Order: sequence, then structure tokens, then C-alpha cells
Amino acid sequence: MRKLGASLLAVGLVFATGLWAQQASTPQNAAHPDSARQDSTKSGSGQEGRSDPAATLKVDVKLVNVFVTVTDAHGSPIGGLKKDNFVLSEDGRQQKITIFDKESALPLSIALAIDTSLSTRHDLPLEQASAKHFVHMILRPVDALSVLGFSEVVHEATPGFIADLKRIDEGIDHIRVGAATALYDAIYLASRSLNLRKGRKVIVLITDGGDTISKVDYKEAVRAAEEAEALVYSIIIVPIENSAGRETGGEHALIQLSEDTGGKYYYATSTAQLDDAFRKISDELRTQYLLAYYPSQRTSFSEFRRIEVRVTGVTDASAYQVRHRAGYYTVTSDF
Repeated sequence: MRKLGASLLAVGLVFATGLWAQQASTPQNAAHPDSARQDSTKSGSGQEGRSDPAATLKVDVKLVNVFVTVTDAHGSPIGGLKKDNFVLSEDGRQQKITIFDKESALPLSIALAIDTSLSTRHDLPLEQASAKHFVHMILRPVDALSVLGFSEVVHEATPGFIADLKRIDEGIDHIRVGAATALYDAIYLASRSLNLRKGRKVIVLITDGGDTISKVDYKEAVRAAEEAEALVYSIIIVPIENSAGRETGGEHALIQLSEDTGGKYYYATSTAQLDDAFRKISDELRTQYLLAYYPSQRTSFSEFRRIEVRVTGVTDASAYQVRHRAGYYTVTSDF
């Protein structure tokens, strides 16, 4: 990992410094994983066994935010729930919910990462059109969005997080096809760019699921997303003609990543399905909830704390699906 920054530069990682300019003026917000690793001081989330023993760790457990999506048996978001309808536990111990809010009221920061590798060249124009439609549907004046294109390099297509729809459209239009796929690098860098932003933080990935050239591995990408408290939504493009013989390892990794962060994954084989996936993501982001709590005294010294949320006191609550991040780390890696 000590050679990570040099390796990324060696493969030509393009990531403009403007990505972090809107976050803070401190020099640690640089544009590649090694430099981005200098400012991680907040508690993350994830699963046990993901920590890097070689990393420097900082204890930092304060208010824990849990962003929750509730859907019915048909996958439709459930709105109108109240604080008393939620029961939240940490490592099996019920916690007092200190803050409850309708998530739609909070500012939204979205990192939209579009796969521009050679394998997606036929689908890229459709992905761009659907992405622009999604941006116009979801973005409000209080929100901000960053566009990333990734192939063998990760390229920032907008000057950081912005709300200017015209400039966002131009950024989406100007991403270009490359060769290989640095998917995990894109997840890592998108996560680090979101780390200091306030409110809701979301990564939307449009990709065929493969990774061929990243210098950051899956474990590191996941941990970065979890520490940023980012919900990851993966739209997996599956060309019909290649569906029988494709390699599915990358798809399974994206599915696990989406589930662990409280997001969701979708498959798309056509423009209509791509548009539908974006619509469902937009609907969910308008009906989510924020639960926050101060952890009570623990008897366990485990680095990872597992979170469970359930809905009660409403009809058919047992049929509801409740999605949220799997948990959080009591120490953060000094990436």
C-alpha cells in the first residue's frame, strides 16, 4: 500500500484537484489514494475482517448515523414512518434513537461514476442519456453531483461537486471510451471525495461489473465507501448477447458492496431497464430516513459494531424490507 500512489500515477490516473477544492482548502485532499488517505478521521462502517493491520488507526466513535430505506414486498419505498416505528440495535443491544429525520430533507451529494471501458463502448451513449435524465430528475439546488468516467484511468468530468445542470450534462457528454476498467479505483476515489461532505452521500455506479487494472483492491474500496458513510447503488449493464458466458465475479462484488452500504443493485439489459433503475434510485432517495444515536456502553471490544434496524407498530411490518449499512468501525484507517 506504500506504493499505491506511485502505482496509480504509473497507469495514468487522471483526477483533477478541483474534486476536493469545494470540500476544504487543506493540502491533504489530493487526487489519488495515498494523499486522500491522510484525512480520514470519522468512523466508518463495514464488516469484520476488512481492516488493514498495517494501517494507522484512530479511535473516533461519536454520533452514529444510519440511513435507512424501507420498502414493501413489491420493492416500493415506504414513506410516512415515525421515530417510534423504528427499533435500532448495535451488537444486539437496543439503542436510543437520538435524531430522527426524513432523509429527503437533507442535502444530497452524489458521485456518479460511469464505466467507459472498451467493453461498454456500444452502451455508452445510452448510459449517458439515462444518466442525464436521472440528474435532472433528482438534483435540487441544495444538492451537488460529481461526474467521474473510468476506464484504465479515473477522470473527473466536472469540477468537483456542482449543482449546475448544464455543466453536469456537458461533463457526462464529454466522457470518452478507454481500454481497461479501474472500477475499484473509481469507488475508492469517489468515496474519498465524499468523505468530508455533509448530509446524504451516494455513489451511483454504471458498469458491466468487471475490474481489470485497479491498484486499489476490493477490500480497500469497500472500506473507503463505508468510512464515507456512502450508500452505493450499482447499475450492472448486461449485454444480452454476452449474458451466457460473462464472468460474474465483479457483479457479485458489486452486489455485496451495495448491500453492505445500504444501497441496492440493479441489472439493465436495455435503455428502458436503465431508465427504470435510475427512477427507482431517485424514488428511494426521496423517501429515506435518518436515524442517529450515541452508542451505549459496550462489553465487547470488537473493532466492528454491527447495526440492525427493524420496523414495528405498523400493519404488514414483517413484510417490509429494511436496508441500511451493516455496521461501522470503532477505529478508522489512516489511509
